[in-house]
Amino acid sequence: MTVRVVTDSTGDLPHDVAAAAGLTVVPLNIHFGTETLRDGVDITPDAFYARLVASKRLPTTSQPSAGAFVEAYQRLARDADAIVSVHISAKLSGTYNSALQAVQLLDGARPVDVLDTQQASLGLGLIALAAARVAKAGGTATQVVEEARRAMGQARFFGVVDTLEYLEKGGRIGKAQAFLGNVLKIKPVLAIQDGVAHPVERCRTMQKALDRLVAMVEEAAPIQELGVLHSTTPEAAQALAERVRRFTPDGKVLMGRIGPVVGTYLGPGALGVGLLRRG
Repeated sequence: MTVRVVTDSTGDLPHDVAAAAGLTVVPLNIHFGTETLRDGVDITPDAFYARLVASKRLPTTSQPSAGAFVEAYQRLARDADAIVSVHISAKLSGTYNSALQAVQLLDGARPVDVLDTQQASLGLGLIALAAARVAKAGGTATQVVEEARRAMGQARFFGVVDTLEYLEKGGRIGKAQAFLGNVLKIKPVLAIQDGVAHPVERCRTMQKALDRLVAMVEEAAPIQELGVLHSTTPEAAQALAERVRRFTPDGKVLMGRIGPVVGTYLGPGALGVGLLRRG
């Protein structure tokens, strides 16, 4: 049986990593006024963050259309017996619902399992990678879905944002609403829990926030896989990776960027850690 795995661009996986795993990535959209750009296709992270900082109005984002998923599924169905589609939390995006609509439009042409991972950014990305590896090794659709669900139970995503301004303006602040008011200048540590952003701790400096982030990674041990992302500060991401490398079994840390869609809400200066626990 040949199984293909589909995910969306909010998984923030480097293009080469996704391609090597055999993942098909369906992009979300970024809207600057009337201009629509596909995440990871029509605009690079560097170009995006330059526009984000310069723009007087926050860009908006939207899920892929059902048609975009239909196109991807139909293309994969030419040489696949089944498709497993894993996506960002339905509480954060309509992407999952678009994928479900696409399955209905296919009308059973190929079996497609659509999963709401309750995750975002690299939390989603690592789940998709785990599922894709089983598919690439010849696993059945049931085995791929089981691996995705196992990874969903082990996935964590933690982040530090330079400001809550972008989350607040974009309406994606979730349980972190408690951090608002006169505290926009703090360095908040957030985690994806139950499909939304939850507050973990308010820190007065980025250094203290990063110390807390490292402690959270240690608390999550034992760790199977780990990655570090940044929006605009590669040196800070590299320094963070060096601090958390010791918690991985082989010392490897996946390095990447927070892409335009997720970056719309986290903003410049953000750092993130995604991981899969062992067990």
